[in-house]
Amino acid sequence: MNFRKKVDLILSRVLIFIMAIMVINVLWQVFTRYITGSPSSFTDELARYLMIWVGILGAAYVSGRNMHVAIDVLPSKSSPKAQKRMATIVNILIITFSFLAFVIGGLRLVYISYILGQHSPALNMPLSAVYLVIPISGLLIIYYKTSDLLKK
Repeated sequence: MNFRKKVDLILSRVLIFIMAIMVINVLWQVFTRYITGSPSSFTDELARYLMIWVGILGAAYVSGRNMHVAIDVLPSKSSPKAQKRMATIVNILIITFSFLAFVIGGLRLVYISYILGQHSPALNMPLSAVYLVIPISGLLIIYYKTSDLLKK
């Protein structure tokens, strides 16, 4: 098994684990709200943070599997050589955006929230831990798209 497949496998298992925790969390929330009549104080916040992690890590996973939404009107009407050139340009743009927005911007957000000592109200966990998924996902996307470029 090559390195990319190992990264895919680990990332897919992390996403499955997060989704399982989210399902259990929401079931607990429903149970405490409707059965016991005393809703749990942390479940809304935990579900929100787990959804952030699933969404952003899921975007990296989908990017690595090349299953993201794409409009292919122009490439489908182009020659194979032009399609390859367009794919290279698109991958370079994705790498650039991921580096600037996800890695640089995400690390800045993590750093600022850490320095300010921001904590979530119910879970009392550092918000920098929640935001850490942004640069992690950016690095994964950069890895996947660089791997795609080197493959061609």
